[in-house]
Amino acid sequence: MSAAHDSQSLYRRLRRRALSAVAPLAALALVVAFFAAAEFAQGFWQSRAEGPREPEGQSGFGRFWEGYESKFLTRRNATQVLVQSAWVAVAGLGMTIVIVAGGIDLSIGNALALSCCALAWCLDQGKSGGVAVAAALAAGCACGLLNGALVSALRVPPFIVTLGTAMLFLGLSKGVANELTISPRHVPDAIGNLLRTSADHTFLALPAGVWLALALAALTAAVLKFTVFGRHVFALGSNESTARLCGINVPATKIAVYALAGLFAGIAGVYLFARLKVGVPTEGAGKELPIIAAVVIGGGSLSGGRGSVLGTLAGAAMMTTIQTGCSLLGAPNRMQDIILGAVIVAAVTLDQYRQRRSTA
Repeated sequence: MSAAHDSQSLYRRLRRRALSAVAPLAALALVVAFFAAAEFAQGFWQSRAEGPREPEGQSGFGRFWEGYESKFLTRRNATQVLVQSAWVAVAGLGMTIVIVAGGIDLSIGNALALSCCALAWCLDQGKSGGVAVAAALAAGCACGLLNGALVSALRVPPFIVTLGTAMLFLGLSKGVANELTISPRHVPDAIGNLLRTSADHTFLALPAGVWLALALAALTAAVLKFTVFGRHVFALGSNESTARLCGINVPATKIAVYALAGLFAGIAGVYLFARLKVGVPTEGAGKELPIIAAVVIGGGSLSGGRGSVLGTLAGAAMMTTIQTGCSLLGAPNRMQDIILGAVIVAAVTLDQYRQRRSTA
């Protein structure tokens, strides 16, 4: 009886893990299918409304199908979705670690902007690309270390701490830029071409920035799944008191978690500069929302203890797909916001439902 019960319990755990891994990808596929169908329907009805009446015996649908070419289901559009979601995905990797550990980081948007401004300032001062990128990563790490130290030392909820440091990082960004936009005269090719999609700047049809994001995602997933640090992160998010009793150094783990989030924010700052070619101190305002949303849509729990790198990547791609699909359909920007808001609310509701079922 005990063996049968253990077997059933193992089966249920494996099934839940499989569903958690597949659900974000299934949701992304559903979003892609929806916009592909919507584009086809819109094109068909427009052709019926604007085109001449079909001769008897000919099918208007058949003629439309023969000449139909989708603008949404193309390699070019798929590449653009990956490029536009790359910075969200990279920053989302750090946010995934923070949320799995039971924390939150509302300052990541301004930390990202500070890193971008640090890079732009170094280039504007004639520094090399390597020095500029190192400055961006150092700025991001410093932001993360400060967040982790304050959360650990003050024992104040991370929501409050990072809300305060967000304003601090915004002020520092304005100081670095002297409250102006930093426009370097020369941008090294290695940085400027990071997200370019032209044939001579891609490998296997994808720019270097997308491949770097995928490599960082694989490395983060391996750290969370196969290292002692990864187990400590999940334990901390599941129950901090129990983690402390098990001998985990909770303050050191929190500092490491936020430092990693800051490092990823610094890398995302490089991506932001590669897109804009300038440093704008206020560019990070509001960027924490899509980053957190990507983690939550991908199955991360705001209560801690659950989250996945694959889910975060799917969540970032899903948001960009919604924005791209709405633009191709000619939908106003407000519709994008409404749809994204509904998706986020649905993801959080599903997370709460799963938590109630697991504790029932």
